[in-house]
Amino acid sequence: MAAAEIPHPQPRTHPFLQPRSLALVAGGGAVGTTARHLLETAFAPASGAVPWVTLVINVTGAFLLGALLTVLGRTGADVGWRRRVRLGVGTGALGGYTTYSTFAVEVCGLLGAGHTWAGTGYAAGTVLAGVAAAGLGLLLARWLVPLRGVAL
Repeated sequence: MAAAEIPHPQPRTHPFLQPRSLALVAGGGAVGTTARHLLETAFAPASGAVPWVTLVINVTGAFLLGALLTVLGRTGADVGWRRRVRLGVGTGALGGYTTYSTFAVEVCGLLGAGHTWAGTGYAAGTVLAGVAAAGLGLLLARWLVPLRGVAL
């Protein structure tokens, strides 16, 4: 077979690179970051205080993401509306709502200001509470949503 006769498969765009997927993530991210900004502005902590708003945002976001992904996984494959919800709400809105970067800056700020115990406690407490919240969201969703012919 000559080189010109070798069939070449059509390039396939990965689902996460499709314009519709990117738009869902971007739109959801805009909603999530706006919600976080409004909360952090309305309830800004005093200088040197533990930033409770970011803690609550990250923990509630972890809970919601654990529940959302479990519900989506228990109700079917990651296609169609499930994928759109995962991308728009999970990756976009909840990804924008939660914030590791702000958390890291706040931990550094507390530690840099000499609040070693507050900074260390905030860092460890946020991570542990986030993991626990995600697990609780997962368990609650498993309890509330029956498995629909999908093996997890």
